[in-house]
Amino acid sequence: MKTSIWKWNTRTVVTIGIGAELYGATSWIGIPIAPDTQLRPAVALLAIFGALFGPVVGFLAGLIGHIINDFLTSGTVWWGWALGSGITAAFMGLVYLSKDFNPQDGAIRKSHVIQLLIYGLVGIFASLAFSGLFDIYVMGEPNDKIVIQTVSAGLANSAVFVILGIPAVWAYAKRNRNNTNLTVER
Repeated sequence: MKTSIWKWNTRTVVTIGIGAELYGATSWIGIPIAPDTQLRPAVALLAIFGALFGPVVGFLAGLIGHIINDFLTSGTVWWGWALGSGITAAFMGLVYLSKDFNPQDGAIRKSHVIQLLIYGLVGIFASLAFSGLFDIYVMGEPNDKIVIQTVSAGLANSAVFVILGIPAVWAYAKRNRNNTNLTVER
């Protein structure tokens, strides 16, 4: 049985910490595609932590992980983009709220994958719109630079999400479905 997204216990805190650390530590790995923008495989972790543990855990893991990465790589936090990572993971975690979606027990259907795809793509572009507007209006960044960054990041994040994130969630649930019929004989 899935736990409530609002039930906090040691496992929840540890999961957020592990997700944040994994995302923060791996976000520096990427292929440059535009000014200050990279294709980052770590985006798949946002889908994994969001879908498997819910939107709250996903949001906090993405936000904290991005903050960690910013400190490690530049020493300065870009708050619009850090919040954007959290927003992306939260949207990807909306599939967790489906009553019959439970990847820990192997319960995943094609309709869940479609929901994850829709929520994830909407989340990617909503978070990038937020991050871009934040940079323009709060940070004073030039509009043309932000447009290039957000469009490039949107395409790159979508590709990583579809190619790595969704299959990882599906494979996790399928693995658990295959293991649910095991019994222990005494």
